Amino acid sequence: MKNEDVMNIAKKRGFLWSSFEIYSGVAGFFDYGPLGAILKNKIMNKWRDYYLVGEGFYEIESPTIMPEEALKASGHVDHFNDPMTECKDCLEVFRADHIIKEATGDEVEGLENQDLTEILSDEQIPCPKCGGHLTHVWSYNLMFQTLIGAKGKKTGYMRPETAQGIFIPFKRLLRFFRGKLPFGVVQLGKAYRNEISPRQGVIRLREFTQAEAEIFVDPRDKKHPSFQNVAQQVLTLYTAEAQEEEGEPLQITAQEAVSKDVVSSQMLTYQLCLADKFMEDLGIPKDVIRFRQHMKTEMAHYAIDCWDVEIHTDRYGWIEVIGIADRTDFDLKSHSQHSKEDLSVFIEYDEPRSVTKMAVKPDMKKFGPLFKGNAPKIMNFLKETDPTRIKEAFDENGVYELELEGETFQLTPDIISFEEVEETVRGEKVYPHVIEPSYGIDRITYSVLLHCFTQEDDRNIFHFPPDIAPVGVNVFPLVNKDELVGIANQIRDNLRGEGIIAEVDTSGTIGRRYARSDEIGTPFAVTVDHQSLEDDTVTIRERDSQEQVRVLLSEVPGKVNDLLLKKIKFSDL
Repeated sequence: MKNEDVMNIAKKRGFLWSSFEIYSGVAGFFDYGPLGAILKNKIMNKWRDYYLVGEGFYEIESPTIMPEEALKASGHVDHFNDPMTECKDCLEVFRADHIIKEATGDEVEGLENQDLTEILSDEQIPCPKCGGHLTHVWSYNLMFQTLIGAKGKKTGYMRPETAQGIFIPFKRLLRFFRGKLPFGVVQLGKAYRNEISPRQGVIRLREFTQAEAEIFVDPRDKKHPSFQNVAQQVLTLYTAEAQEEEGEPLQITAQEAVSKDVVSSQMLTYQLCLADKFMEDLGIPKDVIRFRQHMKTEMAHYAIDCWDVEIHTDRYGWIEVIGIADRTDFDLKSHSQHSKEDLSVFIEYDEPRSVTKMAVKPDMKKFGPLFKGNAPKIMNFLKETDPTRIKEAFDENGVYELELEGETFQLTPDIISFEEVEETVRGEKVYPHVIEPSYGIDRITYSVLLHCFTQEDDRNIFHFPPDIAPVGVNVFPLVNKDELVGIANQIRDNLRGEGIIAEVDTSGTIGRRYARSDEIGTPFAVTVDHQSLEDDTVTIRERDSQEQVRVLLSEVPGKVNDLLLKKIKFSDL
């Protein structure tokens, strides 16, 4: 299988290793070796090129440990669960929906625990490890819990996503962007999920890297100013409707996807196009990329539309590598309610408007003596509350109850009246909606390794695009002689002076050195031979075509730099 070949080369050449190998390893953790770490970092830097430089977003960095109250507000404490089942015989635990999918082929993600329990029983699905009996299904929270401080009085969690670290400082971010929508903020970093039984290598990790953008938009205007640039881009969209009918994905332009309501907005469709371009830019073929829409059973409660970018693999089938969702205003509203901080945005109208509004008018002769010191905060509450809610409560129950700071107060018609007032309104407060592209960097790195790898005759080759290849150039003296090695070392040093990762290899025949260079995906090789001593020229060899071009020694750093940055093609030489 291609997966096995790739992982064997990845281990052999220092891309990926199982963590803690000398202690028998721990599932769900991987080390990036010397080449893997460079490859992953180059992928992340390319992501930054797309979103920071290309889109004009800004990056922040927040702590990886979060206090419980923040993750309570986001819903993770109560709802960030996976369905678990246990084998009565060997006591091994498994994720129930994954076990069912492996056994039946049916997609059951999002079903209730009781439904999953019934499927395990009806289909008589055995323990995949020992063949024993699986128990009922229950919910298991995926977050790593920790204690903050020496006395451990404050509960915290390792963050399960980077997004919340952007929502929480929203007021400061809004001020940074001068109070204007839309704007985008990104964060790249580690996230942690205590997976039940990770058995898919780097596809399911307990510690992983996310690259997330949170794009805050006016909920009334989800058009994208640059949409025309992508309008004719063709996307492969596997809609929820097609999945329900076991149909095929659509080949459709971005413009058609919006006009036919296949995707909910221009803003969301633009992000699909951006992700598509990014994956192709990493060398992943278009025919293994598709966008799968979340079905109703799996759609997050806060989302109105969500699409997964999926990559096809020989071992795992279609795997999600990016999730792109319209999260609506759920996060900002929830953090506003829990923190008592106003995270809305004031949007000014083009022209002031005169409006007639219903206003609450307290009878201050009764109001003050009745509520005493609590009167000011109740008054502030009434100013911010929709009067129709109070009026409806009076009509239905004769009383309106409100809770403030743990106390309950009763308002009655004898102390409150209503009047219509005319006001000049210059704008209104809204909670921005959030468009979120969330990239799984580890899964993307695996996809790049998988789909850039080929075996041609007796050659193993990683066809990495030049700008993400871990080593840019290998420099080879044709034979291991001092005068050739000296020139090779000088070329290497000149290349490094240009910021290019370059290595000299003198071991073995030139053919074996080319093969080693191809096996780690180095796009170009510079060879120093006896002619170099005579006319100060060397050859540059391209990995994919194996063609060679002779250039002046002095031209090597500039030519190679242009090749690696894709400013020129090898054929241009």
